[in-house]
Amino acid sequence: MDDRKQVEDRDVLKTAVEALDAPAPVPPDGGIAPDPAPNIATSDEQPKPDGNASSLPPEEIERLTTDIIAALKTVYDPEIPADIYELGLIYKVEVDDDRNVAINMTLTAPGCPVAGEMPVWVENAVNAVPGVAGTKVNIVFDPPWDQSRMSDEARLAVGMF
Repeated sequence: MDDRKQVEDRDVLKTAVEALDAPAPVPPDGGIAPDPAPNIATSDEQPKPDGNASSLPPEEIERLTTDIIAALKTVYDPEIPADIYELGLIYKVEVDDDRNVAINMTLTAPGCPVAGEMPVWVENAVNAVPGVAGTKVNIVFDPPWDQSRMSDEARLAVGMF
């Protein structure tokens, strides 16, 4: 991945953290809008008196974000020569004030042969990040995954260019 893509990913994640308290967008038809990109955010049920959504210092959020993305990039779909982050299988990552991580991810197909194993791989990878207290992985199929979610790096790896 080139440096520009890494900076863009970091900017997207930083914006997600900063916008945590913003209301979710509602599409014109009133349905649930698909998550357009992976988000890593910190959350807390009650905002702090100073208005911040997290008690974690910004530099700790930045470190956790970088390290969690790096951990996710070590997990590969065994049928596709690209990591799950670049494939766009990670829909949402939340880190709470106790450093528990909740991940919503999907699979390339509901009948994926590693559907039972991949969440464990993701959990183990993220749990290895220093400072992470625990990880819960949820498999979701809405919105369904398609090739448009893949990064340029993943497209190159699978020969789509």
